[in-house]
Amino acid sequence: MMNIRIMTIDDYDAVYALWSGVAGMGLNDADDSREAIELYLKFNCKYCFVTEKDGAIIGAILGGHDGRRGTIRHLAVLESCRGHGLGKALVDATLDALRNDGIRKMWLVVFENNAAGNAFWEKMGFNTRPDLVYRDKTIIKA
Repeated sequence: MMNIRIMTIDDYDAVYALWSGVAGMGLNDADDSREAIELYLKFNCKYCFVTEKDGAIIGAILGGHDGRRGTIRHLAVLESCRGHGLGKALVDATLDALRNDGIRKMWLVVFENNAAGNAFWEKMGFNTRPDLVYRDKTIIKA
């Protein structure tokens, strides 16, 4: 039996192992450490979910918002469990929670060479924005 529930920091090790096994997932020590995810969950706990099957985490999503726009980070479903609507169910859970809090628009980032990820997001109705340039800057070294 599969169950979707709110993610907690106690799920971190299993979720990180899931993320680590997914092709195209961009992880780094600063943003994806236990401490960083614990801080993210502190501010966004209502929008982050895991999917379980027989007590094992097989899917996870980090969602959040800045008061104006929602975001999704690190959606992952165990490869052997794909094709059953779990990714869509996780996205829907996050979108419903954000919608309930008045968030009207979403954004996310996918690596250009992540063909499976980009195909999924296109199927989910997320558009590509060729007019935008993504930039980042590290302000605290890990």
